[in-house]
Amino acid sequence: MTRTPQTTMPENAHDHAHDRAPGSAPEHAHDLATPVDFWFDPLCPWAWMSSRWLLEAAKVRPLEPRFRVMSLAVLNEGKDIPEEYREGLAKAWGPVRVCMAAAAKGGPEVLLPLYTALGNRIHLEGRPIDRTLVEEALAEVGLPTDLADAMESDEYDDDLRASHQQGIDLVGEDVGTPVIAVDGVAFFGPVVTPAPKGEDAGRLWDGVLLVAGTPGFYELKRSRTKGPDFS
Repeated sequence: MTRTPQTTMPENAHDHAHDRAPGSAPEHAHDLATPVDFWFDPLCPWAWMSSRWLLEAAKVRPLEPRFRVMSLAVLNEGKDIPEEYREGLAKAWGPVRVCMAAAAKGGPEVLLPLYTALGNRIHLEGRPIDRTLVEEALAEVGLPTDLADAMESDEYDDDLRASHQQGIDLVGEDVGTPVIAVDGVAFFGPVVTPAPKGEDAGRLWDGVLLVAGTPGFYELKRSRTKGPDFS
């Protein structure tokens, strides 16, 4: 973590809960909500868990999540990756390239619904990442299915690398996905399963922001004893 100024939570944080469909943007008024930038790679199950938690937290705290793309493929370039993970990382290029192409076509606001459509198929349904999956996700959110051509193209790679680097510059190289930035504080994670809901999600947000906003704080960790629970 490279930037850790002290922050405070907005007053009356508990007074701004809104009901909305899963995966849709929060409805808080922009003058009340705090922007929260969330860098994701659709391939990462832990980023998916954190994203669902953040959307839950935004129902009970005045937050405005803004989704951005980072890349596990870019993150692991030049690193000594175990053989069993190399094939998966090779496939990681396709979804992030499509996300960048979609944002170029429809603006950054399309990233959340597209991420949700991709994540439902990849993580909840356990389907392999292929063109059919990507085309279905694009069609679900009303985007042209030919954006799937970006899976095999490097047309948006410069933009992808720039978006990735924006997140990494805030937290350093020894992290993964997701990266979250809010009010001058940035951090990797949290790694949590299952994703807390309701006020539990809000309390976790309060705690994470308090810890991450403490000057000089860098790490709090324990061994994982279970994999992602998507319930």
